[in-house]
Amino acid sequence: MKQIESFIHSDWLGTVIGVAVILAITCLVSRISTRFMRKVLHFNERKDLPSVSIFVNIVRGAVWVIGICVMLSTCFNVNVSALLAALGVGGVAISLGLQSTLANLIAGLQVSLLRIIKPGDNITVSSSSGVVHDITWRHTTIRDTNNNKIIIPNSTINTNALTIHEPINDVSVDFVVTTDGTHLDAMADALAFEAQKALSEVCQVTKPPSVSYSGLLDDGFSGSVSFRIADSRQLDKATDAVVRAIAPLTRASFDSDLMRKTRHDIAEAKEEKIAQQQAHTSVSSGKTQGNENAAKDTKQDLSWWKRVRLLHLGHKSHKKHHRN
Repeated sequence: MKQIESFIHSDWLGTVIGVAVILAITCLVSRISTRFMRKVLHFNERKDLPSVSIFVNIVRGAVWVIGICVMLSTCFNVNVSALLAALGVGGVAISLGLQSTLANLIAGLQVSLLRIIKPGDNITVSSSSGVVHDITWRHTTIRDTNNNKIIIPNSTINTNALTIHEPINDVSVDFVVTTDGTHLDAMADALAFEAQKALSEVCQVTKPPSVSYSGLLDDGFSGSVSFRIADSRQLDKATDAVVRAIAPLTRASFDSDLMRKTRHDIAEAKEEKIAQQQAHTSVSSGKTQGNENAAKDTKQDLSWWKRVRLLHLGHKSHKKHHRN
């Protein structure tokens, strides 16, 4: 009864408000920290740390642990140091109960910090093969060639044989064009142009699209658009974008409005490229001319300084001669 009366007469409204404010601030800091961490990891993906979720999860967990400790100490007058000491005493029992979880966490940190695997790698673990999409504090997610999502515990990767294959960055999209065959080169240019325009919106391309024909059909010609992307995780998006971009052209005739517009866009792109090259050449020539002028000015300055120096030496020798 005394505890209930003390709770009723206590400032419970202030405690509730304090808890709500601290939790709200913790949630806000957690969101800002995780977004910042994702941007840092994405920027440093090719340098230091891979862009995986395990580091984001650790930062989020640390923020929430600090926020809860502040809430307990401020609102409920809990001795956080004594609480942490008690948890330390019971750490052995906790570690035994969470043995598999800790093993997955440590294994995830090992494969991430040592860059054994990273998103985009094509790997085989035991009987599972696919492209790595993410590494969390518990498991690694890969996708196979059938776009199936496979979840592998991090400890399995750390304790079993791991095979890292060449990345699946080369993509080939087959097509069939219905044309009489008199403008195959123009059709190939149009298909490559539309594919490049579509790829530039979804991923980074390391090898631009190229078109090759492979067969004769009763109503047209079969071929493929080949290109290479930087990140194999974008394979599905890149393939889908190219298929959507070239599909209308495969059924369009050479004199259709769509082909006329595409040829016009290709001509404009070529003119723009030539103009950029000419501008770059003129800028380079201007810089070269500026460097030559600067060199001439320096040479003139050196010549002027040399003349002054010679006059000064002659004046000194003349004074010395008069003294003697």
